[in-house]
Amino acid sequence: MIDLPLLFDELPKTTGKLLVFKTSKYPVWTKNKANLISRYLRYFVFITRHGAYIDGFAAPQASQEDDGTENWSAKLVLQSEPKLLREFWLCDISARGVAEIREMVEGEPIVKGRKIEILEGDFNQKIDKILETGRIKETTATFCLLDQRTFECQWATVKKLANFKKSNKIELFYFLGTGWLPRALAAVSTRKDKVTAWWGQEGWEKLRDMRGSERADFFCRRFKEELGYKYAYAWPIYSNPGRSGAIMYHMIHCTDHDEAPKLMARAYRRATTPLEPAEQLELAFAKPGS
Repeated sequence: MIDLPLLFDELPKTTGKLLVFKTSKYPVWTKNKANLISRYLRYFVFITRHGAYIDGFAAPQASQEDDGTENWSAKLVLQSEPKLLREFWLCDISARGVAEIREMVEGEPIVKGRKIEILEGDFNQKIDKILETGRIKETTATFCLLDQRTFECQWATVKKLANFKKSNKIELFYFLGTGWLPRALAAVSTRKDKVTAWWGQEGWEKLRDMRGSERADFFCRRFKEELGYKYAYAWPIYSNPGRSGAIMYHMIHCTDHDEAPKLMARAYRRATTPLEPAEQLELAFAKPGS
């Protein structure tokens, strides 16, 4: 159990490499996953006072008729206050998705000093262009959302992100499609190369025999043991707001920052509640003696 101040009470119990809520006391469901990301980043910029954000699969995953744009991570992060994130890369492989991103960005107010780059194409091919811009320094707090559907994000891409900085690696929000992964793996016949690239090596077939929590735990170990992250925790995202809902995703949060798991615990707990006033967060995250 991580020793936390009262501000971060009721952190999930630690089981192996997973943080697990004993009774799913604060369940986050699919419609709130964008809130979880934006809430966490809002907390973090109160500490870092700057940051860069990469979204590899940035288009909304639901149609506008299904309120997709109201639960859209890229949009919520751009709109988050205070607007201290300065560098943005928003990528999507779909021309339609890129058009939606452009329309959304053009509708946002201009923020002085903020750069937003929109890229159309396969994120696995665009990642080198992003990392080679020189805009992500060793001291730049950088966050990357990998909200893939199933097998879209190749392990080689994850590895490039993890290895880019020598210290305080780029933080990852890696979505694992727990709810449909067993069916997807069982159905693999002609696209084995795609799954091998996603997994990063041969032997992905062993995932078929694992339960959802075991699979998430296995990924957490890979992020720590293979990629060197100090912390890697899997946060369950449920199919509906009731505790009886099935786990649709695990959002695996990978970070080197000692405060980050505490901030994610707070974000998870509050993802379905109204935003705290900025003044409250300024006090909560103020450095001692400031």
